[in-house]
Amino acid sequence: MMQTILALALEDAPEASRRHFAAVQTKLGRVPAMMRSMAHSPALLGGYLALSGALSEARLDAPIRERIALALAETSRCGYCLAAHVVLGRMAGLAPEEIDAARRGVSGDAKAEAALRLALAIREHTGDVGAPALADARAAGLDDAEIVEIVGVVALNLLTNMFNRLAATEIDFPKIALAAAE
Repeated sequence: MMQTILALALEDAPEASRRHFAAVQTKLGRVPAMMRSMAHSPALLGGYLALSGALSEARLDAPIRERIALALAETSRCGYCLAAHVVLGRMAGLAPEEIDAARRGVSGDAKAEAALRLALAIREHTGDVGAPALADARAAGLDDAEIVEIVGVVALNLLTNMFNRLAATEIDFPKIALAAAE
């Protein structure tokens, strides 16, 4: 698929985006294609980085956040996000079998499984999950801080899933095949 929104080179990006690039380069050692495509709008790139940075300090731990990202990448059919979150999931300590399970929306860990179920329900029902879903999440050990952070993780990942599908962002991570559509 041909890119519909091109990734900008540093010298072609708006000045405000260049400042964001510098911070990303320091943290990651490079600026991924998604962020270089978002750079057309310093406001969008800055907002994405701010929410991503805030959630990196959430009570909800990184392995659960990455499991959610993997499940959402699959359900949104976003190859870019799947490739990126397989790498990030490994960095967060997820074993290959945990990554595969998360892509299917399941986990052997009860708390992670509850977080995945809630995240997928939030996506499917645009937040209107009902009291039983919240009770199930709480019974599995998720507190209100973690529940509201799951909403943030879902929102952030839906932003990137939709953006990358729209932009047809060139995948600059090791490519991973999406699961066969049901």
